[in-house]
Amino acid sequence: MFQVGDLVCYPMHGVGVVEAIEEQTILDETAQYYRLRFTIGRMTAMVPVKRAEAVGLRALADAETCERVVAFLGSDDCSAESDNWNQRYRDNLDKLRSGDIMVVADVVKCLMRRDRERGLSAGERKMFLTARQVLVAELAAATNSDESNFLPLVGAN
Repeated sequence: MFQVGDLVCYPMHGVGVVEAIEEQTILDETAQYYRLRFTIGRMTAMVPVKRAEAVGLRALADAETCERVVAFLGSDDCSAESDNWNQRYRDNLDKLRSGDIMVVADVVKCLMRRDRERGLSAGERKMFLTARQVLVAELAAATNSDESNFLPLVGAN
């Protein structure tokens, strides 16, 4: 269970802070919810405590995992992708929904490579920018450093 003040990562939204743990009654059912405030934008979310793990809410990556992500981003590795843009988009969306930082890094890296080689569709460009921001925000928060330290790794200056 997370505590108020904990930094967490929520798939597709990125890094947030647990602002409160509140009891709410919705549709005649009372449950505890994490109230999250995300570091990007002005968005907040309520996540049921009992479903937090199932929806992918997790603690930030540890230092070792961040080092593996940085090393991966600097390597030539990239997972195989479908040539069909629709299938590729759905596959990448599923990967991003997993919330796993290594998988998010793979999506960012593969979309970066595709952008260099062939360009991205509008949908893939939006996905790339969102995934890149989520990844950079987590790396920065997890290592207590500035996002600008990680931007060169993900194709941003």
